[in-house]
Amino acid sequence: MNRKATILRKTKETDITVEIALDGAGFASPNCGVPFLDHMFASFAMHGHFDLTVECKGDTAIDDHHSTEDLGICFGQAIDKALGEKLGINRFGHATIPMDESLVRVIVDLSGRSFIHFDTSLLEGRWAGSFDTSLVKEFFQSVTQTGKMTVHVDILRGKNPHHIVEAMFKAFGRALKEAVAVDEKKSTLPSTKGSL
Repeated sequence: MNRKATILRKTKETDITVEIALDGAGFASPNCGVPFLDHMFASFAMHGHFDLTVECKGDTAIDDHHSTEDLGICFGQAIDKALGEKLGINRFGHATIPMDESLVRVIVDLSGRSFIHFDTSLLEGRWAGSFDTSLVKEFFQSVTQTGKMTVHVDILRGKNPHHIVEAMFKAFGRALKEAVAVDEKKSTLPSTKGSL
């Protein structure tokens, strides 16, 4: 299969290119201007077996907010575009991933409807190095909005914010891998409505 997409976005705050191949090998080349996000994108790609290239020039001299939010916008658009008509996909995916003391569950539905459940109580006011982890919700809100998907993120336990967020990106990669997988015995949309 050749499910790939490239998204370009340029504003006064960011200049972004995202390329994704859903049927990849886990190769990642992230250059976000936000080192922590580079690490998260690499974890997502490896554990979801996606090939991913990300380039972002943003106004990080102010803070990481605009880059994080706009990367989420482009990332969601790339996933949605690469899915094409969605014929034969599993649609649903879930994964529960530990990282040391942290445990995170992510459930994905490629429903065509944007919704996110994300309890940020364990991340508010926390930092992973120089990265404000409360921005992770902004990222995933943007992904679900432009990716036209429903995502539930449950932080089941955790203390170290780096561990929590990394487990989250790994779980999202695994859950999305399951959701985008194609059952070759099916050639229809996985919906009783006949539409996603």
